[in-house]
Amino acid sequence: MFVALLVLVFWGLGAVFGGASRDYNDGSRDRARPFPFALVAVGGFVLVVGGIATSLAYRRLSRPVGDLLGAAERVAEGDYDVTVEPDGPRELRLLMTTFNQMAGSLATTDEQRRRFLADVTHELRTPLAVLHGGIEAQLDGIHPRDDPHLTSLLEETQRLSRLVDDLHTLALAEAGRIVLHPERVDPAVLAEDAVAAHAPLAERQGVELSASVDRPLPEVDLDSNRIRQVLDNLLSNALRHTPSGQRVQVRVAAEDNGVRITVTDSGPGFPPEKLAGVFDRFTRAADSSGSGLGLSIARDLVEAHGGTISASNTPAGGAAVNLWLPA
Repeated sequence: MFVALLVLVFWGLGAVFGGASRDYNDGSRDRARPFPFALVAVGGFVLVVGGIATSLAYRRLSRPVGDLLGAAERVAEGDYDVTVEPDGPRELRLLMTTFNQMAGSLATTDEQRRRFLADVTHELRTPLAVLHGGIEAQLDGIHPRDDPHLTSLLEETQRLSRLVDDLHTLALAEAGRIVLHPERVDPAVLAEDAVAAHAPLAERQGVELSASVDRPLPEVDLDSNRIRQVLDNLLSNALRHTPSGQRVQVRVAAEDNGVRITVTDSGPGFPPEKLAGVFDRFTRAADSSGSGLGLSIARDLVEAHGGTISASNTPAGGAAVNLWLPA
């Protein structure tokens, strides 16, 4: 539109100034010069080229934008496996690449949600089935209503209660709603108390359980109950996989303006193919009786304190879990 208007202006100026006749002193007169048609030709050429360029640009944008809109509609309907081929200008290609990444993240999240629900259902089904069968057996007179059978049912209710508590903690961590009550704590005392609490179990299993502290140590501000929960999970896992006659050790040392706590056992260690995912939910060894949530909860609680946690295998073959908490 602007180009057409510009051509008309030039045409008008040419008609006024370029086509006027002139008188000379000798009485002669020039004939009116014709309008410079070259200007019209140039203007027409500009119009044609501009129209073609606009048409090509529209066609170049319309197809990829249409593909992107169609893919967005499929994602809105719950189809997260859709992707688009990046095309068009650089900015549009960047947008389409980002869309593909978003769709991939949504697909992964949806798959994790489905798997989580399936795992939760499986974990809840086992203790509920044991409770149902045990109670039904006592009502039918198959099992006597004595203390041993009632104790077995009580243990299943405790297992079910722990599982529900773990799921609640995971839900809070997922929503970013873990509430911490920090206080100034000596990390050595926290580790030694956790070791003392697990000493009876270690003694029954014939496992040597000890704590070593490299002083001096800085005091840290943390929720002692939450970090104690982390240490309980780590020690329970270590004792579960350590054979009789071996040892589990907790070491506490200052490191990088914080405190490093390491739990090492003499068990078989983590399977190398599962080492990268040991903190994923419901990840456990084939012979494990746990729910597979302990390490995942430990990671969430440590990260809620601004710390880090990692897992590795020792040269001797055992497992080691390191957690670092800022001072």
